[in-house]
Amino acid sequence: MTNSFRPAEGLLGQLSLLKVTVDGPVVHLRLNRPEKRNAMSGAMVRELQTVFSNLPREARVAVVSGEGAHFSAGLDLSEVTEQSVAEGIFHSRLWHAAFDQIQYGPVPVIVVLHGAVVGGGLELAATAHLRVAEASAFYGLPEGQRGIFVGGSGSARIPRLIGVSRMTDMMLTGRVFDAAEGQAAGFSNYLVADGQGLEKAFELARKVAGNAPLSNYAITQALPRIADMSASDGLFVESLMSAIAQGDDAAKQRVRDFLAKRAGKVGK
Repeated sequence: MTNSFRPAEGLLGQLSLLKVTVDGPVVHLRLNRPEKRNAMSGAMVRELQTVFSNLPREARVAVVSGEGAHFSAGLDLSEVTEQSVAEGIFHSRLWHAAFDQIQYGPVPVIVVLHGAVVGGGLELAATAHLRVAEASAFYGLPEGQRGIFVGGSGSARIPRLIGVSRMTDMMLTGRVFDAAEGQAAGFSNYLVADGQGLEKAFELARKVAGNAPLSNYAITQALPRIADMSASDGLFVESLMSAIAQGDDAAKQRVRDFLAKRAGKVGK
């Protein structure tokens, strides 16, 4: 696949801790603190929120990756060592607001993981809808060994990927999962060789961008919320979302194309 990404314009092109490029419906964000292993500062979190609050109108999917040898080594601890309790709460809620904007934003998000995917970096990865891991990726939650607790939504999102028991093990003992173990545990959807993550992510992004936008929105917005509901409430919301999606003109045309054998079958 040819790479024709161009630098984002306007506000998104002025950010310092994220590199943002655009290729048609695909927006690519790169964490840009490689000298700090892409440790996440409050400023970087704010820039993430800025991007996902101001995506280009033509955007249909976003890909997030990290510059350098690592995706992200987690929270920049230099910012929090002297925080008061109140400041700690405000800091955590900043992350929650930004990460909600990613998970519940207007487009599906695919993240490419390599090297360290640790602490806050793992919390960021858990906000994405699809995760592509390279063989170098490793996962850790060292908060327990540092006398702190996850604060960037990890307690709500990571157990959905790997379960409470595995997360408890990681936090109590400092257990680290390598890429193969992480794939088996549920950290990643796809596992590829080193250097192949972006290619795979862009391939997936093109497929996702080709879906009806309302269908993508229903999938990313409704599924996690239904999982929090009772079975009866969830099934009612499912009926509503199914009817809304089917009523969209783009969906109707896709069904017509399938019935007229103008669309590929599953697995093709």
